[in-house]
Amino acid sequence: MRKNGFARYALIETLHTVQSSFGYLDDDAIRFVAQSLRVPLSQAYGVATFYHYFTLKPPGKHTVTVCAGTACYIKGADKLIGAAEKKLCIKQGQTTPDGQVSLMVARCVGACSRAPVALCDGEVVGEMTQGQILEQLERWTTE
Repeated sequence: MRKNGFARYALIETLHTVQSSFGYLDDDAIRFVAQSLRVPLSQAYGVATFYHYFTLKPPGKHTVTVCAGTACYIKGADKLIGAAEKKLCIKQGQTTPDGQVSLMVARCVGACSRAPVALCDGEVVGEMTQGQILEQLERWTTE
């Protein structure tokens, strides 16, 4: 916040920095940023809940993010999501009860030529199959 002189326009950048430091944005962090930048709390929460990048819950030890953009969807992203939900017994946007794996869905990750795409702990895996995603999830859940 000091870097930008506590300017209100730096709200998104500041929230990114906080999330990078702590892994997610909790109520206390959002309140602190809003107060420090002198923006309404509703605006800070609005930004934190509008942008897909931000998360208000602690992430799992591992995260799989399936791209659900048009190209990925056409090539079977919905089947990847369904297989992961079934394997993990959670819905997209949730983390397994043991905190091991988070299942996220993104609108687009910008790798359309490699569709369907998933990010496994941030690493892009193109032309992902149901078998591949299940194998990755099995490795993570048996650690």
